[in-house]
Amino acid sequence: MGLKDNLENLAEEAKGKIQEATGKARGDEQQQAEGQATQSGANAKQAGENLKDGDFKGAAQDAKDALS
Repeated sequence: MGLKDNLENLAEEAKGKIQEATGKARGDEQQQAEGQATQSGANAKQAGENLKDGDFKGAAQDAKDALS
């Protein structure tokens, strides 16, 4: 996996966490759900990158995170 891809996935996950926290603070369930979806998407992308690199343990953990 390229460093650029890894950083992009981490940034997307952080964006989702911020969006989720903002939605929670405002009582905005839609924004909170969108933040969770963004995090799931980032984790799914990271799982795919880990599979490409042969990191099956990391891919499994990221897939688990994407589904939770």
